Amino acid sequence: MYLKSNQSDLSPENFELPVSMKLSSDNRWVIMAELIPWSEFEEEYAQNFSEKKGAIAKPFRMALGALIIKEKLGTSDRETVEQIRENPYLQYFLGISSYSNAAPFDASMMVYFRERIDQKLVNKINQKMVKNHTEKEEESQAEKKTNEKKTS
Repeated sequence: MYLKSNQSDLSPENFELPVSMKLSSDNRWVIMAELIPWSEFEEEYAQNFSEKKGAIAKPFRMALGALIIKEKLGTSDRETVEQIRENPYLQYFLGISSYSNAAPFDASMMVYFRERIDQKLVNKINQKMVKNHTEKEEESQAEKKTNEKKTS
């Protein structure tokens, strides 16, 4: 049996979201955000800019995060920005503190992000991420062993 529903009544304004909606700590973007040492590499990124002139640059976390999102999702620059605009987890990953339906930057900024974050810096970040992940795993294993000893 099939019961037809009236989908024409559904509009974005009527779509209900939980008022106290929170991000899940086990989401892949939340987990990855914790592994990346954003502040360790910000100074190196900042060296690309003049202290006195020009527009204020987007933060390092936003620039690197956008490049990571683009690579992980395999999207174009425009589609990457659209994905970020629509997804609160991606906005969190970029360091944005609250959801906004507006794009955080124009897709043309992706070109500048790629120019300013070279492969050498990406490799250093990847090495540090692997190290952080390994240390976190080792801490988790040590904690698990300690708990097992307490219960036996």
